[in-house]
Amino acid sequence: MDIHPVNVDEFDDGATALDLEHRVPFDHYKHALAQPLSTLGDPNLEPSEGMEFDSEQAARIFYNSYARRIGFSTRVSVYQRSRRDGSIICRQIVCSREGFRRDASQNRSKRQRTITRVGCKAQITVKKQTSGKWAVSKLVKEHNHELVPPDKVHCLRSHRHVSGPARSLIDTLQAAGMGPSGVMSVLIKESGGINNVGFTKVDCQNYMSSSRQRTFGTGGQVVFDYLKRMQNEDPAFFCAVQGDFGNSTGNIFWVDAHSRMNYNHFGDTVTFDTTYRTNRYRVPFAPFTGWNHHGQPVLFGCALLLNESESSFVWLFQTWLAAMSGCHPISITTDQDRIIRAAVAQVFPGTRHRFCKWNVFREAQEKLSDVYHSHPNFEADFQRCIDVTETVDEFESCWESLLLRYSLGDNEWLQSMYNTRQHWIPVFLRDTFFGEMYITQGSDSINSYFDGYINASTNAQVLIKQYEKAVASRYEKEVKADYDTLNTAPALKTPSPMEKQAANLYTRKLFMKFQEELVETLAYPATAIDDTGLEVMYRVAKFGEDHKAHFVKFNIFKKKASCSCQMFEFSGIICKHVLAVFRVTNVLTLPSHYILKRWTRNAKSVVAVDSCTVEMPSNSQESYAARYDNLCHEAIKFVGAGTESIHTFHVAMDALHEAAKKVASAVIKNFPFNSGQQLQSGSEDQEKKIQELSVELEDASRRCEGYRAKLVDVLKDMEEQKLKMSVKVQNVRLVLKD
Repeated sequence: MDIHPVNVDEFDDGATALDLEHRVPFDHYKHALAQPLSTLGDPNLEPSEGMEFDSEQAARIFYNSYARRIGFSTRVSVYQRSRRDGSIICRQIVCSREGFRRDASQNRSKRQRTITRVGCKAQITVKKQTSGKWAVSKLVKEHNHELVPPDKVHCLRSHRHVSGPARSLIDTLQAAGMGPSGVMSVLIKESGGINNVGFTKVDCQNYMSSSRQRTFGTGGQVVFDYLKRMQNEDPAFFCAVQGDFGNSTGNIFWVDAHSRMNYNHFGDTVTFDTTYRTNRYRVPFAPFTGWNHHGQPVLFGCALLLNESESSFVWLFQTWLAAMSGCHPISITTDQDRIIRAAVAQVFPGTRHRFCKWNVFREAQEKLSDVYHSHPNFEADFQRCIDVTETVDEFESCWESLLLRYSLGDNEWLQSMYNTRQHWIPVFLRDTFFGEMYITQGSDSINSYFDGYINASTNAQVLIKQYEKAVASRYEKEVKADYDTLNTAPALKTPSPMEKQAANLYTRKLFMKFQEELVETLAYPATAIDDTGLEVMYRVAKFGEDHKAHFVKFNIFKKKASCSCQMFEFSGIICKHVLAVFRVTNVLTLPSHYILKRWTRNAKSVVAVDSCTVEMPSNSQESYAARYDNLCHEAIKFVGAGTESIHTFHVAMDALHEAAKKVASAVIKNFPFNSGQQLQSGSEDQEKKIQELSVELEDASRRCEGYRAKLVDVLKDMEEQKLKMSVKVQNVRLVLKD
């Protein structure tokens, strides 16, 4: 399949004047990919005043999840905005039966609706704290009406929606000519009963009807105006459209030069974020993201998907891969939808595929709603089985015990998830790089790049505006993190030369994680239990916790170690267990093979994706930003190599002087001429400019000489310090031998 960038000007503006913004009736957030951190340790998941959440969305998610277990529906109510910036700082989430319907005389609807609001007072109010978290400030649990039993809860509005996987299946079956009744029969069979489908036949009919009319609406013109503008401003900007944008089948993908350059440096692990499929987004916005050298989310491209069939996801993945010059990532994280799974297997056959773990937990709440309701401890036990187990055998034993304890041996959904355990259970994924600080993290921040900018209420009209705000904000945060790393020295906690080395190599956040591991080695003695001569096996356990030992195999001559926790393989950061072995074997500095380039402060100075480079258009050099960025990267590499020794320093300085002369000459020659004949006034101006440049060049040369003299003194001092340190090390070794 050949993928070619699209020229947006080929499309007629009038072709976008249809309506996507109401493609799915927007109610409010249902479930999301993550549970609030403050609730994970509570097996009963009961709301309480003072409970904290990472965001307003997390609070909505939790309360709706609680409502599903108890047997009522929720909706968002009043809110309060900040007078300073207009952002929402307080939100009330209520029972759907709160309040009363307005007077019938004011209701002009011809169809008489049943009375559903009975003045129920049950609600939760959350307020934004100065720390950025949201806390429960008011809670009312009592209802003035009967609650819905578990086998009927799927009929309640806030728990009833056509999920992402269901939409994909419906799109595929509808394309094959199947009607609503046939589609619903397949869904009931696939889900194991109508209670597990998650919506009614009417919802299915409405979705199939709307699918014939899904387009980008008037907001589509805003999207295409943006694509046109970016194509004119950025020669490396890439976009593509599937099908004819004039009808209902047009999917769009785009990626700018900055995102493509980011993929060169950080494209080893990728997340395809389909939050819109679970949270009823008004626009089907799906970004590709990753992690930069500060552990911050980084963007690799975006898509708008009107069609969710398997062929659409295959097209999207192939198009994205073409924009990245065919460079496959090491790992990719998506939701566990069967259709996305098939598309990933087809387009990324050599890439390790992981399901978003928190998306699995969200689906578990739907598929096992009866179990959650009748066994309040089940959720905590289920999460403990997934997150706490550290070996395959331990997981298998815990899983079997879980099924026996709750009589779930015949549950089809749990069996299907067990069959795909290599794709989402952490213990099976530790041998592959996913770029997360903690193995149990599991992409709980899968949608964090656009958090606070694009959500379920964002429509197509404001999508691009919010998108650009998010990109600008992320860039500012990266610049701030770069500045903090380069201009503020971290506080060292040990006299270890390895800690000082890491402080000079890693970015600030990564160093803090390394420092945490290094300090903990003081409580982790390493004991040799097997020595073959070339390799030594060490047993590493925390004082007082011998039952939680890890095993490190260490090659003395190559200084290579492999730990049973596999933290380095998973996150690229060396673990406390290997560092404990280094401590007892006198490995004083980090071996080069344990310094992952993508986590260093110079991560962007070289390509870091297995020598696979995203090819940029030749005319991308016309972009001032691209020229500036490329020169900075080359200069950083030049400075790094030029300070290796006194000899290379002198060579580098001579080269700089020569380069300064050539650049000055090029600047002079770059002044405009008219048909080969220079006007007299232009000649005088150029002569004056030459004199000014000559003075500046001489001044720069004098400054360079001064810098060179200072640098020579610094290098001499460093050599002396290095010699002293070497003597001290030798003395220490002699003492240890004695």
